[in-house]
Amino acid sequence: MLDVRTEGEYDGTRGSTCDARQGHIPGARNLDVGVLAQCETVEQVRELVGLADGAEIAAYCHSGSRSALAVQILGAAGYQARNYAGSWHEWSGRENLPVEA
Repeated sequence: MLDVRTEGEYDGTRGSTCDARQGHIPGARNLDVGVLAQCETVEQVRELVGLADGAEIAAYCHSGSRSALAVQILGAAGYQARNYAGSWHEWSGRENLPVEA
């Protein structure tokens, strides 16, 4: 899992007030989509992500739009990337799902 929100959203210190809980999906790595979008080459994306070519990545953000951009960038870099469209807003509202902050 790749959380493409800001560091404050990821650690729960600056999350959206419309979310039931703050933090991130346990085990998710944080990589702000703004940083990812600044990469100028496939090699830069791969170095930043740090996973083998072709690795499977599920990306999420707050509502699925930033992660959709991340999926395009990751796919162009050779990753098998998918977007968790419900993203953090959906996850945080489901009390049966764990949260880390």
